[in-house]
Parts: sequence; structure tokens; C-alpha cells
Amino acid sequence: MFEATVSEGVLCVRRPRTRWLSTGWNGGFSEGSAAYNVSVPEGWPEVDLAVYTRERRRKAGFGDPGPTLLTGVALEHARCARLDSVAVFATAGLSNPAPLPMNPTGGDGTGDSSAPGEESPRSEDDSLPEPGTVNLLVGTDRALDDAAMANLVAVAAEAKAATLLAETGFPGTTTDAVVVGCDPDGEPAAFSGSATAIGEAARVCVRDAVRASLQSRYPDKSFPESVEAAEHGSRVDRESTVSPVRGDESEP
Repeated sequence: MFEATVSEGVLCVRRPRTRWLSTGWNGGFSEGSAAYNVSVPEGWPEVDLAVYTRERRRKAGFGDPGPTLLTGVALEHARCARLDSVAVFATAGLSNPAPLPMNPTGGDGTGDSSAPGEESPRSEDDSLPEPGTVNLLVGTDRALDDAAMANLVAVAAEAKAATLLAETGFPGTTTDAVVVGCDPDGEPAAFSGSATAIGEAARVCVRDAVRASLQSRYPDKSFPESVEAAEHGSRVDRESTVSPVRGDESEP
């Protein structure tokens, strides 16, 4: 199974000959023996991320390259949950919440915006983490194909959003990311949805690891009550134009 070590602000999750899929910086599919979650200091300058992450790994004593997530959360708050064939490693911070209001402009909720072209303020650089971030590293000793790995990302993200909504009122932050890993030589699993053994275990582990990290980071449950109350964050104040999906106009 996947084992974790923390050194010099770097979490290394290790397992030989692992296939990875990362939604973080320089993500995608890869193969190797390690994945990382790197804690960055508040106010860190813009840097060459390839050089920065490589140097952070080197100083921490981790020589192997691998998918790397970045977080503003100190790794003393990292938590691991294990169930059956799945392990999840989580860090959870809420300095930059990203709520999704169901009635953002005070309209009727149909998505028919009176000003669909208006822009809302948002970051121009999506590659650097804010001081918060909820990062997940999910590993299974089953063998998954590309589609099942991608679906496991969705299952983990859904479980994260459900957990955060229940605990904090926010579904996530502006910079959340997920890495999933599997054993290409393990017992094959064709699917990873919520009703499968892998999907169910992943949901439970995500829930429990995220809750535990939140409890460590916010022992008095001092979560931000709104975007305005947070140090950073993103408000969604736009609506799209919604219409029926029609087939052939000649059909009755």
C-alpha cells in the first residue's frame, strides 16, 4: 500500500511502480514511485514551479520526481484515512473559499442572466496556490484504466465537496486539486464509481481525512463565514443563458 513521509514541509506518498493522474500543476498521467504535497509559505513570490518543486524535494531528501500539489496548509495538519484497498492523504485549508450560490444575481434561478457578458473579478493566474487549498492524494492497490482513474478523481472531488459543505458551508476553495494513484499490476477493476468497492472506500476515506485535517487546522471550527470574512476567495455573481436541447425540428 501507499506509505507517507513528511520532511521539510513536503509530504511524500510512496509506492513502487504506480500510475498517477494529477489535476494539479503539470498534471496528467504519469508513472513513478512517488507523489507529493508541498506546503508553501504565505506571500511566496512567483517562481519557476519546476525548479521550485525540484529543490523542495531535494532539500527534503526525496529524489524521485512525481506529480506535485502545492498548498498553503502546514503539513502538521495532513491526515491519512485507509479502508480496504484505498488510502487517502488530505490537507484542508479555507483561506480562499469558492462558494457556488444557487441564486447569484437575485434572479429567478433559471440561469437567464440579464447581463451574461459581464465579468466578475477573478485571478489572472490559476497556477499558484492561495494560502488555503484542499488537496487530496488518493491511492488504490487495484489496477485501473484511464477512464476509471479519471472517474476516481470525480468521486474524490464529489466526496470532498459534500464533506466541506456539511462541515463549513463551502464546497471547496479556488485551488483544490486531486492526485489518484493505482497499482498497474494489481487486480483489475473496470469501474470506480460510488457504488463500487473502490469508489465507496474512496468516499469514506476522503470524508474522514478531510474532516480530520479540518479539525486539526481549525480546532475551534473558526471557518470563514463568507468570502468577505476570508483572507481570499472567489464570488460567483454571474449566470449563464440556458435553453432547451432540441432535436430535429421535423420531429413531432
